[in-house]
Amino acid sequence: MATLRKHYVVRREVYSEDSFDEDHNRIHRVHKTILDHVKEYLTWDSKRAKNAALSLLPIIGWMRVYRFREWLLGDVVSGISTGLVAIMQGLAFSLLASLPASYGLYTAFFPVLTYFFLGTSRHISIGSFPVLSLMVGTVVDRLVPVNSTSVNITDSDLDSQRVLVASSVTFLMGIFQLAMGILQVGFIVVYLSDTLVSGFTTAAAVHIVVSQLKFVLGLVVPGISGPLSIIYTLEKIFVQITSVNICDLVMSIVIMVIVFIVKELNDRYKAKLPVPVPIEVIMTVIACGMSYGLNFKDTYDVDVVGTMVRGYESPIAPSMKVFQESAVEAFPIAIVGFAVAFSVAKVYSVKHDYSIDANQELIAFGVSNIFGASFRSFAASTALSRTAVQESSGGKTQVAGLMSALIVMIVTLALGFLLEPLPKSVLGALVIVNLKGMLMQFREIPYLWRRDKPECVVWIATCLAAILLGLDLGLAVGLGVELLTVVFRTQFPRCCVLANIPGTDLYRDRKDYLNIFEPNGVKIFRIPSPIFFANIEFFREKLVEAVGFNPLRVLRKRNKAEKKIKKLLLEEGEHVTEGGVGHLFCQTSDESCMNMEKSEKSDVLNGLPFWKDWNAELPDNISVPRVDLHSLILDFSAVSFLDISAMKGLKMAIKEFQQIQVDVYIVSCDVYILEKLHACMFFDDEIVTSMFFPTLHDAMLHVLGRNEGDHSKSRTIKYTQL
Repeated sequence: MATLRKHYVVRREVYSEDSFDEDHNRIHRVHKTILDHVKEYLTWDSKRAKNAALSLLPIIGWMRVYRFREWLLGDVVSGISTGLVAIMQGLAFSLLASLPASYGLYTAFFPVLTYFFLGTSRHISIGSFPVLSLMVGTVVDRLVPVNSTSVNITDSDLDSQRVLVASSVTFLMGIFQLAMGILQVGFIVVYLSDTLVSGFTTAAAVHIVVSQLKFVLGLVVPGISGPLSIIYTLEKIFVQITSVNICDLVMSIVIMVIVFIVKELNDRYKAKLPVPVPIEVIMTVIACGMSYGLNFKDTYDVDVVGTMVRGYESPIAPSMKVFQESAVEAFPIAIVGFAVAFSVAKVYSVKHDYSIDANQELIAFGVSNIFGASFRSFAASTALSRTAVQESSGGKTQVAGLMSALIVMIVTLALGFLLEPLPKSVLGALVIVNLKGMLMQFREIPYLWRRDKPECVVWIATCLAAILLGLDLGLAVGLGVELLTVVFRTQFPRCCVLANIPGTDLYRDRKDYLNIFEPNGVKIFRIPSPIFFANIEFFREKLVEAVGFNPLRVLRKRNKAEKKIKKLLLEEGEHVTEGGVGHLFCQTSDESCMNMEKSEKSDVLNGLPFWKDWNAELPDNISVPRVDLHSLILDFSAVSFLDISAMKGLKMAIKEFQQIQVDVYIVSCDVYILEKLHACMFFDDEIVTSMFFPTLHDAMLHVLGRNEGDHSKSRTIKYTQL
């Protein structure tokens, strides 16, 4: 069945911006000043206080609509499942942070408590994240090397020093996040594109794999930080490759294979399974039992988790010394942690139809990390796999998160000793197998190369820089490359010449269509980007390229030709005739102009106007570029702003065309740009407001209507096609 096409017919006058404003009353709005915004921000009433309370404590909003009968059971079941996964990941990711395994349980507990009250996402699971753990571990290894305890930190115990460094970095990270939230700069996350985050997390996954090889292979490798640290770490691993612990290696391979297969089955049959099979928990329990029963530690020299910290220790103050030495690393950790958590939260908020607030999320994570760091936890964010478990197992709100924290607390207080015989190689294997999603992001490279090469360059540059230079410098390099691509796109936009689609008021790139209408003497030029100081010269170059001539060069040629013509007219020579040159200046058929005395003729020529028919036949020794263009239309529909430099360049370009008798029109100009043009004294006797039109078709009809009496009949016939 053929689709029925709809038509519309509009009959109205051809409008310029001036005539449109005359026929339609416009409201002149008064824009608020910065002082007005400050006064409004500082003015409080009961309604605003209520909204502020709801904003700072989102729990008030969703607890009022909590459906206990429908949601409570799902949240409890989800919390138990998520808690078990959080325990395993906390133990494993604490190794990435170069900390004793038991401190990973603190990260799965304390930040969850504060996020429960302050967070706007109902589904993300708060706790350790491998990328952040590795970034924290880099700082820990730099400030507290394994082979040295002579650092300027008060405690003499190596583990205590490392915990102090990790918690201090986390505390500073929380301060940065809280400050950004208070200052309402949650928009900063938009500068980390999905492509950049993908390349960065892929590089982080490579770092994580390399960092876990020492546990999987049972080797002793000191932590190395700084540029090329991954190369130096691999060198130290391969130097000791003959000392691999076979028990650790076999156990790691078996666990990785089993966990990988079960996870694939979980993904394939997730619609049929009420709860994903907690294979990490199962393998951890089995490994603990085998290690305890067969005494892996003494029999096979396997490195195990060892003594677990029981209960919770008293709060500690952060180290100012660590603040000074880790501020550069703490800021990117804060940005990455928030960016990852917010992107995951956004996915689930869209899926379940509720809103999240970026600034409130910054406040929530800032307070959570500050609170957690006071109790010796390290950097907290979210993990996609753990959040997927919480959501897929029936979690509806952060009550599930609170339940997972309760499970973690039970293990910390009463059951932690059961995990003491757990081999670290098992935790390393669990970390590596959970990186499948990150490592598979390498498949995005061919797709990006085919679809968007600049984005592909961002991905590759970010990934390589983060792998070779380290995560902090790699993030900075990736952000720099990303901003360069934005500059490149705006500084060198794809300009084009438009043509009319016959029978419509639509205009498209003339290179894209076969059946088009281009009136003689008219050019339509479109620039699809803001015009500012960096691309104004590019705009002028492309404009010259589009019209086919340089107006300044044409003007100079004409001025030189005019001097020669005046000289020829002043001379009495047989080679100068009225038919050859005189008609350029004399507007009458009377021969008095040619019969004047030389002095009289000179006075007349000096007062002649500049409008001449330069396309007429000229003497052989006079050459002037032919200009068939009489009207130039600039499409500003995609121009969002102009700066002062661009205004000066645009004004100069318009005057150059006007001086060679080419009329310039600007269409679809944003009203705020027009206001800025008025405010900056853009208009004068030559550049007037009547050259601005609301639509491209209005300008085209105006041009054709104005010139139809001066051109051939064929143009008038073509005009009817519009």
